[in-house]
Amino acid sequence: MKIAVLLATFNRKEKTIACIKSLLAQEIKSNVQFEIFLTDDCSSDGTAEAVAEIWPYAHILHGNGKLFWAGGMRNSWSEALKKGADFYLLLNDDTVLNVNAIQVLLDSYNKIYANENLQSILIGSTSEFENSSISYGGKKLISKYKIKYADVFSEKEILACDLGNANIMLVPDKIVKSIGILSQAYSHGIADFDYTLYAKRKGFGVHVAPGVLGICTDDHGNNWKSQKTTLSERIKYLKSPKGLAYKEYLHLTRKFFPISLPETFVKLWLKTFFPVIWDKFKV
Repeated sequence: MKIAVLLATFNRKEKTIACIKSLLAQEIKSNVQFEIFLTDDCSSDGTAEAVAEIWPYAHILHGNGKLFWAGGMRNSWSEALKKGADFYLLLNDDTVLNVNAIQVLLDSYNKIYANENLQSILIGSTSEFENSSISYGGKKLISKYKIKYADVFSEKEILACDLGNANIMLVPDKIVKSIGILSQAYSHGIADFDYTLYAKRKGFGVHVAPGVLGICTDDHGNNWKSQKTTLSERIKYLKSPKGLAYKEYLHLTRKFFPISLPETFVKLWLKTFFPVIWDKFKV
């Protein structure tokens, strides 16, 4: 069995090396071959060279410095498709895997397929470095009309969800052959939500594997700029792929939750012009 491991990196050498070392340390029952496809987006800290030292067979690709996360992952995934694989593992470069992470993902996939005859994307939950709180994982929609969700997690059970983070995400080849890879419509972080929502729409499963499978700090902070910042700074944040990703977020809303598009449009601009509401009430 071959798993293509997909990464996108930019100036996080130490974290990237820790991530790959945790992949090397996996305890797996069956014969699994990892093939790494890593896109380094013009790092200046020697990330690509350091990866080549510890995993000489890694396919190291180079970006133009403007790929961001989704662009880098698409680049890695596109290259991996040329080689083929049974599964594609999307892995954030700042994630440290538990030693049993891949085995739990594979066991979960096999159990779902055996019990439900369903091809499913498996999401691995991560916790914070400082404590055991969940940082990334699967989500269940609270409303079918808007992007509002709650975390889904169980220590023991495989749980169905509606969307998920790709910090640890295992996608079977059969799903990739049907729906493709991450959408070109996104440059950074919304692409994983789009992919999992689209997979569900096409009749595939999205599930959260049991337990915490890795460690990854949620470093996003508030999703608005304080009233203390200038309006020009807030508008820049509104349009930035690493900010509110205005056009991309509206695209996601239009695609999956069209009835809430007017509300989403208004809310994004309110966050920009009147962030004091969020500063005060954290709405």
